[in-house]
Amino acid sequence: MMYLEDFQPGQTFDLGSIEVTHDQVVDFAKQFDPQPFHIDVDAGGQSIFGGLIASGWHTCSLMMRMLVDNLFSRTATLGSPGVNQIRWILPVRPGDTLHASTRVLAVTSSVSKPDRGTIEFHYDVRNQNDEPVLAMQGISMFRRRGD
Repeated sequence: MMYLEDFQPGQTFDLGSIEVTHDQVVDFAKQFDPQPFHIDVDAGGQSIFGGLIASGWHTCSLMMRMLVDNLFSRTATLGSPGVNQIRWILPVRPGDTLHASTRVLAVTSSVSKPDRGTIEFHYDVRNQNDEPVLAMQGISMFRRRGD
């Protein structure tokens, strides 16, 4: 189990890879972001994207899945008060394989709640061509190691 004290600025973590399928793109979009270029191949082809693309929120969800599976599942995380920045750099398409990593930007102990603190992370998601598709900065709360 990793606690707040186990993280240092500059530390990086590989969060693994995940394949994006056509059905996942359409199913997610139908439920949460039903814009035509996310749910209809023909509409996607007619759009500025030239084809069906995943919702940016779907890309964030895929990144979150990789983060939990490959890092947070072995930490004393307490959730997150939010994100500071999200940038969707390139469209994610069915058939893409996404790879994520994260870098610790800052580790801060809480003054008012000494049993915890926050870590600011930068998340980087790239496709199979090593092209960036998502950049995000977020804050997560972590327990401190108990004595």
